[in-house]
Amino acid sequence: MPSLRLLVLFGSQTGTAQDVAERLGREARRRRLACRVQDLDSYAVADLIREPLVIFVCATAGQGEPPDNMRNFWRFIFRKNLLATSLCQLDFAVLGLGDSSYAKFNFVAKKLHRRLLQLGGSALLPACLGDEQHELGPDAAIDPWLVALWEKVLGLYPVPAELTEIPRGVPLPSTFTLQLFQDVPNTVPQELTVSSLDPHQPPSESQPFLAPMVTNERVTGPSHFQDVRLIEFDITGSGISFVAGDVVLIQPSNSATHAQQFCQVLGLDPDQWFTLQPREPGVSSPPGLPQPCSVWHLVTQYLDIASVPRRSFFELLACLSPHELEREKLLELSSTTGQEALCEYCSRPRRTILEVLCDFPHSAGAIPADYLLDLIPRIRPRAFSIASSLLTHPNRLQILMAVVQYQTRLREPRRGLCSSWLASLNPGQGSVQVPLWVRPGSLAFPESPDTPVIMVGPGTGVAPFRAAIQERVAQGKTGECRDPRLGGPEACSWDPSWLCPAGVHPTLPGNFLFFGCRWRDQDFYWEAEWQELEKRGCLTLITAFSREQDQKVYVQHRLQELGPLVWELLDRRGACFYLAGNAKFMPADVTEALTSLFQQHGGLSSPDAAAYLDRLQRTLRFQVETWA
Repeated sequence: MPSLRLLVLFGSQTGTAQDVAERLGREARRRRLACRVQDLDSYAVADLIREPLVIFVCATAGQGEPPDNMRNFWRFIFRKNLLATSLCQLDFAVLGLGDSSYAKFNFVAKKLHRRLLQLGGSALLPACLGDEQHELGPDAAIDPWLVALWEKVLGLYPVPAELTEIPRGVPLPSTFTLQLFQDVPNTVPQELTVSSLDPHQPPSESQPFLAPMVTNERVTGPSHFQDVRLIEFDITGSGISFVAGDVVLIQPSNSATHAQQFCQVLGLDPDQWFTLQPREPGVSSPPGLPQPCSVWHLVTQYLDIASVPRRSFFELLACLSPHELEREKLLELSSTTGQEALCEYCSRPRRTILEVLCDFPHSAGAIPADYLLDLIPRIRPRAFSIASSLLTHPNRLQILMAVVQYQTRLREPRRGLCSSWLASLNPGQGSVQVPLWVRPGSLAFPESPDTPVIMVGPGTGVAPFRAAIQERVAQGKTGECRDPRLGGPEACSWDPSWLCPAGVHPTLPGNFLFFGCRWRDQDFYWEAEWQELEKRGCLTLITAFSREQDQKVYVQHRLQELGPLVWELLDRRGACFYLAGNAKFMPADVTEALTSLFQQHGGLSSPDAAAYLDRLQRTLRFQVETWA
């Protein structure tokens, strides 16, 4: 191997950026370049000053935030005391993954590229901006960019002529080998229990808490199209603490039916035990996989056989296939020219890994066990907004979850792995435990009791705001806004008569919740709870029931109707504005409604209204948490 060692660093939220980074690693090794691939936060960032060549692969999460596994790196690289010559020895390239339907498309990649230039780094190429919205996905941008990248890299660091490139159809060595036991090992890993947790460490991905499920209740009407659950967990003795805005991560499992089918198609014995041995030094065992481990545990708890396979899956399966016709088709689906066919076969209908393996039975039955962890990604935890406060529900944690199920052209409905698994659990029929842990979310609520908050949460987006309202009410944070008819220095200029038609409230609460759903009697989550808080003078609730009149009404329409109130709260009362929910259309519609009312009721020009909103974002008085 030549002396150059290429470093690929990734920041990945859903696994796509990691998959691309690992593709880069494979392509480097095929070109006889030594290569190390790791996530950004596991890398000692101070060593960057000694690296000659680094490829950064990073996704943009949420509304322009870096992924969780690169946040420490992100804070370090933007330190103001770093010298402008810090990275003058570094050749680099940045590959970004984003979604152009978001306002801050590939924001992280663009900003990182600029920062590395500011610190003296030399860019091999302009940043690659992969787009999930492209009909062929991010690869439409990635494929030509990689061709140019390898030309640049091999031009700067040529490989000795005797080291020829490893052809595409030849499999690279597996990352691990599986050492099989003849019988059940004498020492079997202890099942995770409350007593086995380290009391000095809070629960985490490597050490989740097995939380007993207390209730699993459907909260949508029987005729409603969507099954939404309010699920409560008992976290007594876990050491878990959280505040409004935090999220809980839940580690789901594959169904027993799917696991049995997978073992049958691949010819695996579910009762077989094994240990993993890395082929190269410095490679650690996969997190969350015990040693020794059973095949059943590997398939049910670790391998994401219900996910839609990426292009790399077809590439490796083609290398391993002994069947000529299946191999030919797999090679086509993994090629640059076969991306439209791959999209039509797999991405559009959301065909799963298990279903693909059933379609290619000769190839599936020939997969060496050593390659399972290279072929199939691990099951990733799913994040849910916490929908309760410990001040109201001690030792309890609640989530509001929509069960994901939809139809494509395939016969079987598509189902979300985690939501379907959770929905299937019935604590009324015996003990049910769910592995979970908590981390900070992207919403932070004001500490001052006098600061009003405006919360816009249609559908299940209301979940974090229930936690916030419970917390603020328990702490006495009502941020009261006086009725102008009473006068006084705190009087507001808007007319709340439609909110208080009888004129009986001398003040209005400073907790304003805009909630939207389809039907009052089908999906009005926590209706009774909101009404009780209104009676107590702790909440002002504004609703939008979109299907209860001829013309649909959404939360953005209610914001526009209450333009004078919203402007008053933001401009004179220093209110904070929060938005949570589906990322597809709602955030853009709400943002447009806000800039419109800034112009209409604040007298701002269009550029000034946009600048005003930007200033609210920069000062954390406008915060957003959305999901796809």
